[in-house]
Amino acid sequence: MNKPINKTFTAGKWMPRDRKTLNNWLTKIMDKAEKSTTPLKPVLEDFKNFIETDPQAYMFFNMMFDQVPSDKTKSPTGVPQVRDYKHMLQLFNVIMTHAPSFDETGLVGFPFNAILDWSMATTGGWAGFIDKKVNVYLKAILDEWGTFLKSKESTYVLSDDPKSGWFGTDAKKAMPKFDEEFICDPSKPCHGFKSWDDFFIREFREGVRPVAEPDNDAIVVNACESAPFAIATNVQLLDKFWLKAQPYALEFMLDNDPLAKKFVGGTVFQAFLSAETYHRWHSPVNGKIVKTKLVPGSYYAESMSVGYDPSAPNDSQGYIAELATRALIYIEADNPDIGLMCFMAIGMAEVSTCDITVYEGQRIKKGEQLGIFHFGGSTYCLLFGPHVNIEFDLHGQTPGVDSSNILINEKIATVGPRKK
Repeated sequence: MNKPINKTFTAGKWMPRDRKTLNNWLTKIMDKAEKSTTPLKPVLEDFKNFIETDPQAYMFFNMMFDQVPSDKTKSPTGVPQVRDYKHMLQLFNVIMTHAPSFDETGLVGFPFNAILDWSMATTGGWAGFIDKKVNVYLKAILDEWGTFLKSKESTYVLSDDPKSGWFGTDAKKAMPKFDEEFICDPSKPCHGFKSWDDFFIREFREGVRPVAEPDNDAIVVNACESAPFAIATNVQLLDKFWLKAQPYALEFMLDNDPLAKKFVGGTVFQAFLSAETYHRWHSPVNGKIVKTKLVPGSYYAESMSVGYDPSAPNDSQGYIAELATRALIYIEADNPDIGLMCFMAIGMAEVSTCDITVYEGQRIKKGEQLGIFHFGGSTYCLLFGPHVNIEFDLHGQTPGVDSSNILINEKIATVGPRKK
């Protein structure tokens, strides 16, 4: 059985569980914003103009900060939190040229998410962050930040600084086998990585993650280096996914695709990725790519039914399966007892660029690459039809936010004879 995750972190280690750590990080960003004379980047100025000319957006982005409880507007040390949407944009402006540094006491892997932490949990935040027009502007902002993360300028965090560098003493303790597991050149600056994104989508060396029983079509392997979040059976086409139990609604998960009906009454397996691990997706079965689709969606939506989530949207992973930016890859498995299945990559917060690297009609072997999450990882689902007799092996764990990683390509399920 794998060891449980460090309790000082949230699921996937994207955000520190300790509020004081998060406030300390936010204080530093606020100090930089206060001293900065740099004008808003054009993409942020566009967002500001949209907020101030669209009555609905103006209402939402005022409500979400007004509705933060007064006792939540200051940190434990009395430092003010994000005051309003103008302050929010100033803070965004600072982090647009920042890549996440390593921090063993509390990695802030979702910096935009950290700025929106309290406002997401309000009625205004709930409504504002599912608005399609709002998400168009958020996508433009995150795309520009992604461009920075793909530039040479973002490599400053790939240093040997003992505390904050990704190749420093503390990081090596967290990733002790990095050099032997991942393709890199320790003799070169930044281990040979050309950007932060290049580092984050790093590849394993050949043979590091062997595929479990590659020729046994009854064995389903883990499609991402990830920890099990949920297993649901008898999933329905339509369901009230916004409720606390966050039941899956196939029609919305699969973007109203006619193929959604083939999964009614079937099974959904969901797992989440870690900030420090591998961020590519591999095929869980042998088969043929039938269809692929990228679905635009939300970035900072969380379910109101879970209440305030200090690591949002971790507790809302089932909810965002219907709403967030995601990639759908339908695979006709060689095993007729499986038949058509679907892999779904789900963007979460700023981890929202889903890059599909396979094509329709392609033959795919178990363990071969399907695609990539740029800037880290997020959460993913496997969908199986109602006829699939599947028994999961989660390596002694119970699904949930406190589970730990199962290696990619390791066995996670066995499929028996087709149900009658």
